Amino acid sequence: MKGNQSSVSEFILLGLPIQPEQQGIFFTLFLAVYLTTVLGNLLIILLIRLDSRLHTPMYFFLSYLAFTDISFSSVTAPKMLMDMLTQSLSISYAGCISQIYFFLFFGCIDNLLLTSMAYDRYVAICHPLHYTTIMSQSLCFLLVAVSWVFSSTNALVHTLLFTRLSLFKDNILHHFFCDLSALLKLSISDTTINELVILTLAVVVITVPFMCILASYGHIGATVLKNPSMKGICKALSTCGSHLSVVSLYYGAIIGLYFFPSSNNTNDKDVIVSVLYTMVTPMLNPFIYSLRNRDIKGALGNILNRRNILV
Repeated sequence: MKGNQSSVSEFILLGLPIQPEQQGIFFTLFLAVYLTTVLGNLLIILLIRLDSRLHTPMYFFLSYLAFTDISFSSVTAPKMLMDMLTQSLSISYAGCISQIYFFLFFGCIDNLLLTSMAYDRYVAICHPLHYTTIMSQSLCFLLVAVSWVFSSTNALVHTLLFTRLSLFKDNILHHFFCDLSALLKLSISDTTINELVILTLAVVVITVPFMCILASYGHIGATVLKNPSMKGICKALSTCGSHLSVVSLYYGAIIGLYFFPSSNNTNDKDVIVSVLYTMVTPMLNPFIYSLRNRDIKGALGNILNRRNILV
């Protein structure tokens, strides 16, 4: 570093706000969380692939959501675990750029997939007679393809704009990964364009999908209440309960982090909330869908029974 105006070749990630003597306990805990995330979501993908009864639009989107959760968690968790194990807190500039891109890429896909799943539930409950016509295979593939293309473009824009910032007052980051907002606070270059683009695209990537999800469930609620019955309410809860739980966890963490930000970059709240939506939420998703979904539990039971027969 040369005074207060210098480029950097690496950043120092201070990691989680935990005491050194607690590193071993938290390493074991987060390793278990990450392995559960990977294995749990892989199991969801495997069940959907093997059971023909799960070859429906809802589970088509769920399989992509499970893959995205694995990828999203893998962007930050392995590096964080390695840092905790080796106490090597540095990350190269190129590695930091890669983290920024893939973190934004998979995070955006998560938003758009949750929105597609909400639309699927809306069609299933509000237009059941036209469900198979509306939610055709081509539409499902189109929604996923658009999600990937748009997410890639969004992540690329933010990443390229960050690379134009060449001057930093420090290279010490109070985080466990290269969080874009935290990095912008370290830059002494003009970040006006970056902040404007972040605000603009946040509306498109976070606010618009969230409003679409709320609109979908508003229509679902209105449809159910037109002819209220215990059977209809139970069916709606069974159909939408898992998705609503995942949406609440995911957007709850995002709202807590980005709509109520810390007053300074050393506040531990940002780091803790980031752990929640980068590691804990992807881990909980397979449990939510398994425990509240009869089809998933049935598919798992069939595979286990098949194995017992073969044994």
